[in-house]
Amino acid sequence: MSRSRAGVWCVVAVAGCLTVSRSLTAHHGTLVSYDRDKAWTAKAVVTEFRYVNPHAQLYFDVKADKNHAGHWSGELLPNPSQLLASGWTRKRSTEALKAGTPITVTVAPARAGGMVVLVLRILNDKGEELLGAAPPPGAVPRPVP
Repeated sequence: MSRSRAGVWCVVAVAGCLTVSRSLTAHHGTLVSYDRDKAWTAKAVVTEFRYVNPHAQLYFDVKADKNHAGHWSGELLPNPSQLLASGWTRKRSTEALKAGTPITVTVAPARAGGMVVLVLRILNDKGEELLGAAPPPGAVPRPVP
């Protein structure tokens, strides 16, 4: 193979690697956007739940905890496909998280600040876990404080 031909193949290989790596990281900034080392747990009341792609959204109010009081917006780690695979259909999820539902939520705050969090765990008032909000596959689960 000539030197110029090898150079062309090298450029094509590098371009291909860059294209693939870019598409792999296109959406998956979720885990680096939130600080799991500063996770907190509080009692809350659901104000809205959206079963949407790429991740379900949970909106809730915290009142009793003065350190975290306010209206929060949370992103769930499992996507709707994963929720469905674990038995959490749109209907079941929406029913379990109707506006006004009391919950205990464990979340990781956004590194950028604000009232935005990654939802790590949701418990209903009976202490049952909802929606399988859990660490990604291969991650070591962190104990809930």
